Amino acid sequence: MSEKHYSFFGAVEKSFDKAAKYTKWDKGVLEQIKECNAVYQVRFPLKRDDGTIEVIEAYRVQHSHHKTPCKGGIRFAAEVNQDEVMALAALMTYKCAIVNVPFGGGKGGIKINPKKYSPYELEKITRRYTAELIKKNFIGPGTDVPAPDYGTGEREMAWILDTYGAMHPGEIDAAGCVTGKPITQGGVRGRREATGLGVFFGLREVCNMEDIMKKLGLTTGVEGKRVAVQGLGNVGYHSAKFFQDAGAIIVGLSEHDGGIYSDKGLDVDEVFNHRKKGTILNFPGAKNFEKNTDLLEMECDILIPAALENVIDGDNAPRVKAKIIGEAANGPLTPEADEILAKKGALVVPDMYLNAGGVTVSYFEWLKNLSHVRYGRLEKRFTENLNAHILGQMEELSGKKVSTEERDFIMHGPDEVDLVYSGLEETMITATHEIMNTWKSNPDIPDMRTAAYVVAINKVGTSYAELGIFP
Repeated sequence: MSEKHYSFFGAVEKSFDKAAKYTKWDKGVLEQIKECNAVYQVRFPLKRDDGTIEVIEAYRVQHSHHKTPCKGGIRFAAEVNQDEVMALAALMTYKCAIVNVPFGGGKGGIKINPKKYSPYELEKITRRYTAELIKKNFIGPGTDVPAPDYGTGEREMAWILDTYGAMHPGEIDAAGCVTGKPITQGGVRGRREATGLGVFFGLREVCNMEDIMKKLGLTTGVEGKRVAVQGLGNVGYHSAKFFQDAGAIIVGLSEHDGGIYSDKGLDVDEVFNHRKKGTILNFPGAKNFEKNTDLLEMECDILIPAALENVIDGDNAPRVKAKIIGEAANGPLTPEADEILAKKGALVVPDMYLNAGGVTVSYFEWLKNLSHVRYGRLEKRFTENLNAHILGQMEELSGKKVSTEERDFIMHGPDEVDLVYSGLEETMITATHEIMNTWKSNPDIPDMRTAAYVVAINKVGTSYAELGIFP
């Protein structure tokens, strides 16, 4: 993969500019939408377990305040830099706008390799970082709400919550200061698989569009589609799993240490368990790829890059054979790759909406924290009792009995996870149609990413138009 002083934020700006010409907004408003509102860079000391002192570099970027709070994950990675965090914050603004989640975009990052620190050191880093954000008012239920990202998870979010709560005694909505928490600490069921499930819902909706599939030379529906997934982390695993459950054939999977493929299909759970031995390679019944990037160029209908950014660029894009590329990761394609794939007639389903499942369900978690009640708690039994009564009346009037399986299905009142899945499905279907309708309404718009940016720019622009510019 070529480097060439690649700027991730520059690539986001390039995509923005490409779409801006299809909107009606004033140049100044477009400039305001595009720029990051606030960038906080901080360095703080860490006393390591061996007594040595290390200076930690960290960031929090608030891209847009057109709606508050700002929302975006915190990643722990040695590659973290300001350009990357700014780009990811910008994508969060557009992502939230597209899926109608009322947040501005934000993002955080700490420049460490978490594998090189003990759990106690990671806790100290997380708590100190949270304290630095509190000092500058860069965290709070109504200000800026972090979430997990690469290298972080429920554990780190619980530390953030505890630190925020300790420094805001008596704040009743403190649990809403961060999402992606453990269920026991105010998290929401369905959050862990949310991004992968959102990827599935979005691509499934695209595959159900007859006119789009006809252009690509594919049949409608997910069943039987040959799918390759790069990355078997949380997002990649769940994306592959939901596709497999829907009848797709998973023909290729890859991780950082290599990849495997099988024309007959791979069982996602079996591969996942095999990887616990230390590597994805040498899976029974599958062949190994020499390099993990070889998966990107394999024969398949749908390719899902679900690992890191810039994996498909101007060099390897001409060799990508997939008809549909679903961007489960953030920024897996460079603008050069976009242009090449568009000319080849492939459909790129863009990250800025496709991987919005995480922030959508984070929004549901935030609402749960503000309302202080679990989803389904108030209505589950009422719904079950009502359904049982209706079913009883139907059986009495018809003189026929419903099967046990159907009875269980009809009588089931929604649990929290049912409502979360339903809300996410509605969100992704609505967003898919909004983007496609914008694309179809203007034949000059070259691709789905540009159409998605047009949708986002119009929504953020409308906020500025209606709210006005202060003062």
